[in-house]
Amino acid sequence: MGFLLRRVLLSLPIMLGVALVCFALVHLAPGDPLVSVLPPDASAALQEQLRQLYGFDRSYPEQFLSWIWRALQGDLGTSIATNRPVSAEVMKAVSNTFMLACVATAIGFVLGALFGFVAGYFRNSWVDRLATTLAVVGVSVPHYWLGMVLVIIFSSQLMWLPATGAGPGGSSDWTWDWEHVKHLILPALTMSVIPMGIIARTLRALVAEILAQEFIVGLRAKGMTELGIFFHVVKNAAPTALAVMGLQLGYLLGGSILIETVFSWPGTGFLLNSAIFQRDLPLLQGTILVLALFFVVLNLIVDMIQSALDPRIQRS
Repeated sequence: MGFLLRRVLLSLPIMLGVALVCFALVHLAPGDPLVSVLPPDASAALQEQLRQLYGFDRSYPEQFLSWIWRALQGDLGTSIATNRPVSAEVMKAVSNTFMLACVATAIGFVLGALFGFVAGYFRNSWVDRLATTLAVVGVSVPHYWLGMVLVIIFSSQLMWLPATGAGPGGSSDWTWDWEHVKHLILPALTMSVIPMGIIARTLRALVAEILAQEFIVGLRAKGMTELGIFFHVVKNAAPTALAVMGLQLGYLLGGSILIETVFSWPGTGFLLNSAIFQRDLPLLQGTILVLALFFVVLNLIVDMIQSALDPRIQRS
């Protein structure tokens, strides 16, 4: 219990630092945030009125404290481009990205674990070389390029799967039926390639290291079956595999902007892309803040699960 309490307390200053960095980076970018809503012939009085409305007339420390106070109450401000609450837009986009990232991580973890365990058990064989080659290709290939290739093959040529959107007719309202799932397949497969390669390479090295340890030799000397030894390997590899999977899920939540743009998936990446081009500061910093906090909370959850699987982590 003390370990979990320490982890939670350590996460609080990290969250505050994330909010500060997010605010600073967004405001250091050049350009006027009101340029997207002001007409070219806007008067000085109108410009000043809008600056007061959005709080841009105050100093940066005042803006930051006001933004943090409102964010703690669930208010991330109002979008400059759409005049809608940022929290509503971000939460809808986050739900779409979270679903896509979870499916992609699950696919990547299953395939990566399969390749990693097979390569680790049959190291230095042709199976090991094949699995390692697939893992290296998965890590190396640009995922936005892979997404376009998949669109050309399965959408343009074969016409099996839709190319863009999250639902029929460009709808962003998700339901679990085949018409919507078809829109999920291509972006999820594209996103799963990198975590698949990383998990496969990590588990390959980990499984090979575990199989070379003395307790495995002792278990075999006692006559334990290979199935029993496999369960021991899985138990020892599970904390590391879980940590890698959690990190990959966090990276996919924040790093899916290119894939979501290629597939026009209505998630946080697509929302960030629109906010950047429209210079929509409230929407931009609100989206970045939510994604960063998701990453921190996700790491906290992974630490808790790791400590439950391996009590040695708590003692260290």
